[in-house]
Amino acid sequence: MCKLTTILLLMITVAFNVFGQQTIPFAETRAQLEKELRQKYGDTAGDRLVTGMKQVASLWRSEDGSETDFADFVRTQFAGTETDHNALFSTLEEVFHKVEGHMLEIGLALRWQVDLDSGPILPAHEILAGYEPSAHLNDDFFANKLAFVVLLNFKLSSLDEALAHQATWTRRDWAELRLAQRFASRVPAEVNLEIGKASAEASQYIAEYNIWMHHILSEKGERLFPKGMKLLSHWNLRDQIKADYADKTNGLEKQLLIQKVMGRIITQTIPAIVVNNPRVDWNPFTNEVKISDVIDFDEKEFPAITSVNNNPEGSRRYEMLLKTFRASRLVDPYSPSTPTLIDRRFQLSRQIPEEQIEKMLTDVISSPMRKDVAKIIEQRLGRTLRPFDIWYNGFKPKSKYSEEDLDVMVAKRYPDAKAFKDDLPVILKSLGFADDRAAYLAKHIDVDPARGSGHAWGALLRGASARLRTRIGKEGMNYKGFNIAIHELGHNVEQTFSLNDVDHWLLQGVPNTAFTEAIAFLFQANDLKVLGLSQEDPEAEALKTLNDFWATAEIAGVALLDMRVWRWMYQNPDANADQLKEAVIRLAKEIWNTYYAEIFGKQDVPLLAVYSHMIDSFLYLPDYPIGHLIAHQVEEHIRKTGNLGAEVERMTTIGNILPDMWMQKATGSKVGAEALLDATERALHQMEEK
Repeated sequence: MCKLTTILLLMITVAFNVFGQQTIPFAETRAQLEKELRQKYGDTAGDRLVTGMKQVASLWRSEDGSETDFADFVRTQFAGTETDHNALFSTLEEVFHKVEGHMLEIGLALRWQVDLDSGPILPAHEILAGYEPSAHLNDDFFANKLAFVVLLNFKLSSLDEALAHQATWTRRDWAELRLAQRFASRVPAEVNLEIGKASAEASQYIAEYNIWMHHILSEKGERLFPKGMKLLSHWNLRDQIKADYADKTNGLEKQLLIQKVMGRIITQTIPAIVVNNPRVDWNPFTNEVKISDVIDFDEKEFPAITSVNNNPEGSRRYEMLLKTFRASRLVDPYSPSTPTLIDRRFQLSRQIPEEQIEKMLTDVISSPMRKDVAKIIEQRLGRTLRPFDIWYNGFKPKSKYSEEDLDVMVAKRYPDAKAFKDDLPVILKSLGFADDRAAYLAKHIDVDPARGSGHAWGALLRGASARLRTRIGKEGMNYKGFNIAIHELGHNVEQTFSLNDVDHWLLQGVPNTAFTEAIAFLFQANDLKVLGLSQEDPEAEALKTLNDFWATAEIAGVALLDMRVWRWMYQNPDANADQLKEAVIRLAKEIWNTYYAEIFGKQDVPLLAVYSHMIDSFLYLPDYPIGHLIAHQVEEHIRKTGNLGAEVERMTTIGNILPDMWMQKATGSKVGAEALLDATERALHQMEEK
């Protein structure tokens, strides 16, 4: 997943203030200043002044000064002429570019040991990772009144207003809005620090949640997985299910075993001693744990044990989620018009109403075409569907290759992170980038060995490197790691172009994280092409569409669960971890029973709750299905043009404007499920005619 935006969005994309909903102080003084400065600068500047004074006054506190101080500030800091206003904008854009860019680099340094596989994590490393260097930035800028300079001279606009003016606003108008949004609310530094701490603790919990598969026994007590296999939940567990479709001998039994492991993680009946511990063997069907007599690990890393127990993990997973919720709630009092993280995520981060996104999700998972696709899958598998078949990937050409062969190929090519870094120009050219653009991107992307499954950190300082974090074992990169790395490379390409090649730094990035996920999905879908394994197939397009549809229907349910869990937490703010666990499992089963049970022939399955993003990513999961829908629209457009490299570069330099506006410029149509559903219908017809 892309980790760059999670904490930053929580800290700087907070509520728009609706000035009509509060009493704005200094009314008489503001009226006098308006009269005085209209005479000095004219009516056009005067209209801007009225808005600016209201914005400043709404956040002015007693410690900021008296009413006289307010008046002196306005007279001094209002940029009344066009020349002064332009100069102020240019200065502030460059200042925030440098400040925020360097702050991010400092933050990366503080998290270095926790994020990267570079030795043991000391207690001090956890303290460093939990420190957010920019946490005091907004407080400092309000204290020295730079924030008020911005609010006095640049207008905040609500999402509704931006939507109404999107056809007429210039690029400069959008950049001014992004500048003003930095100070839309006044959240104390201690609140941002608490968010950083909660995020770091949850992320570390997830990053170390490994299951040693050779030590997981089948229902018959057999070892089904190779020695040394360590799978991170949920990413690697899910991807192993996908890989095991190619195993015609033990694949089904292995998939059922992983599904049982997932169920134990969700219900927290997994014995705590099993997590990231190859010293024990565990049968998830009986929940029996015993000391293992198999050594397939570095004994120095795992101290020997003399006794075991099967005490369950309890509710620790949900304690982590609860901490992120409680930290997020600390922002609520400082966000009067968007008083929940839910509001901030949809209205500000995604800039798409929650109701619109929920409709997009349900349009996919309630489509009757899911039954038609399910029938095709059953025919291909020669059996009825099981719940884990939500991750069926047999429509993709890659299913023709065994996991073992791909692992060998990838490990030989990428024994370490440096090898992947050195190969970036070749990888990018294979994806369709011209030689000079591939070299340009490779220069701006560094590759690091990740402690977790991998992620992408984009830079904020122009010229600084985006960072691709990928998990590489001692035997080299395996295919799962490669697949994730190509996904993260998509993020890095978007991050590089949308930072360094967009006209205004203030418009760097994309409208929301679903768009960067779309580019990442686009790259990931071409992973075999990078390995030189793509094959011409007359049915390839139809199969690709069916795969997209099935995958989107899976993650749409997961996203819907994430949304409902956060609603539940806000409705039950005093709940404890046990109550939250019960609610998550209940909600997961309800969604399953409504949208999945008929297709998979089984009720009350909680499998949708296995995603680790729900625990550490602050309502991030809806970005994935939106990303799938956007990716499909983008892919359809690129397929017609036939130039992935040039089109990705063009799209990623559109910048951070409204989502529908971005998509119109990129592909000619708004964001929605229609394109995917239409393509799925065509694909089904093609399969019927075969």
